[in-house]
Amino acid sequence: MTQTTQTQSKGIQLSQAALNHVLKLRQQQGKDLCLRVGVRQGGCSGMSYMMDFEDVSKITEHDEVFDYDGFKLVCDRKSLLYLYGLMLDYSDAMIGGGFQFTNPNASQTCGCGKSFGV
Repeated sequence: MTQTTQTQSKGIQLSQAALNHVLKLRQQQGKDLCLRVGVRQGGCSGMSYMMDFEDVSKITEHDEVFDYDGFKLVCDRKSLLYLYGLMLDYSDAMIGGGFQFTNPNASQTCGCGKSFGV
């Protein structure tokens, strides 16, 4: 299995707030998990973001792996074509809080911020 580890200045970037929240959620799972981020067809604007925890044993040679102080963010190469340069942030605001995606590749985004078009 070949894995490519990128620096934080490339690929998909996590803000410190997003990293802190993901680490907190992972701790609640009680396992050593990575975060898989990707895209799928659908959503208001044509494509929607997806992310979920996954066991690190499921990382394949078709994945790009971004290391954040020992925490792995994983993205398949096809999704990375649409997500390269993405900034994943997190806000705990009561209105408009949650994970926020800032994608330089998106030509349009929907009001919910969870889907985009290219």
